[in-house]
Amino acid sequence: MPEAPLDLLLLPTWLVPVEPAGVVLHEHGLGIRDGRIALIAPRAEALKHAALEVRELPDHLLTPGLINAHGHAAMTLFRGLADDLPLMTWLEQHIWPAEAKWVNEQFVQDGTELAIAEQLKGGITCFSDMYFFPEIASERVHKSGIRAQITIPVLDFPIPGARDADEALRKGLALFDDLKHHPRLTVAFGPHAPYTVSDDKLENIRILAEELDAGIHMHVQETAFEVQQSLEQRGERPLARLARLGLLGPRFQAVHMTQIDDEDLALLVASNTSVIHCPESNLKLASGFCPVERLWQAGVNVAIGTDGAASNNDLDLLGETRTAALLAKAVAGSATALDAHRALRMATLNGARALGLDVQVGSLELGKAADIVAFDLSGLAQQPVYDPVSQLIYASNRSCVEHVWVGGKHLLDAGTLTRLDEQRIVANARAWGAKIAQR
Repeated sequence: MPEAPLDLLLLPTWLVPVEPAGVVLHEHGLGIRDGRIALIAPRAEALKHAALEVRELPDHLLTPGLINAHGHAAMTLFRGLADDLPLMTWLEQHIWPAEAKWVNEQFVQDGTELAIAEQLKGGITCFSDMYFFPEIASERVHKSGIRAQITIPVLDFPIPGARDADEALRKGLALFDDLKHHPRLTVAFGPHAPYTVSDDKLENIRILAEELDAGIHMHVQETAFEVQQSLEQRGERPLARLARLGLLGPRFQAVHMTQIDDEDLALLVASNTSVIHCPESNLKLASGFCPVERLWQAGVNVAIGTDGAASNNDLDLLGETRTAALLAKAVAGSATALDAHRALRMATLNGARALGLDVQVGSLELGKAADIVAFDLSGLAQQPVYDPVSQLIYASNRSCVEHVWVGGKHLLDAGTLTRLDEQRIVANARAWGAKIAQR
């Protein structure tokens, strides 16, 4: 049987597969068929394959889609609401009261859609969301075409959409069942933090996660105060407590981890737990510095997230990755720490691995889903281009994102969203802002 034609053949100047590491392919083509990568070959060879559409991308860099491994999507509607405050003051006196007053299904729908639009325009093809009304967020993801991990929020007190942790878990299990065959959506458990979730709830989550082979996504050791409080109240560090309860492991996604001692590092390595690094939120809240290079050299998988727009204040993973690379050098005291190629890997394949999606996405390899970003490096600020990955990380910003495909579907075409109405999304956000400003 003759080979079926490619649905799309992309011909960029540079192609960075991420796996194998450190490789830059010059003048290669990438072919997509049935939503998956079907061809990677030198340009002349690629052009021998029949294709329904051929797209020339001169001066463009093709990479895997960026993966935002931690965020609170609907909190885009709280962007700039309570800036320049320490974490617990920010949470207890501003964010939690605002959530109690304003968060409902419509808030989550409009805020999540705003976040999805912003992320797609910034080259993000997959994100992890940890927020209320997860069933509403999953509907927005489904309609938009983006990929996501939706986590079930669990706390010891009532939250929007659930009167208690048991109700949250019941609803979460129903959502898990509804989405278990979805091609772009996975469901994980999202216990908020060690200081807001009791042992019995954590043990219940561990059992459910094991039964369902689901991820566990949790803020852990975000501040020195959190660690000190745990030592005073429980006689152990938060990570040690989670290890004792059996939560750590390849499914566990430890978010922030700015406080890491030798024992913590040993637990992370032994359990094969992933760490999600959110440098700009950590900097803005003065939470501390995650020792990324030390983790990397020890073999810990480190991914990157933006956190929510209420504490960042953007969902710009390319900018986040640049901050991560620069901060890692300062923290390690070494200019060789977290070079540009490893930083890109942290924002792509490491994120996929953390979310349990590395078989499907995170690198440009044959058979993987065609989640792809095309960055335009033709601008004045990117010249001359010696290493396109270096120029992407250190000299570019998200305005150079030209095209985005998720599962082979073209969701951003020449900077324009193809499935989302940007004007309507902006109008909705402004309407929410006007109401919330009157608080």
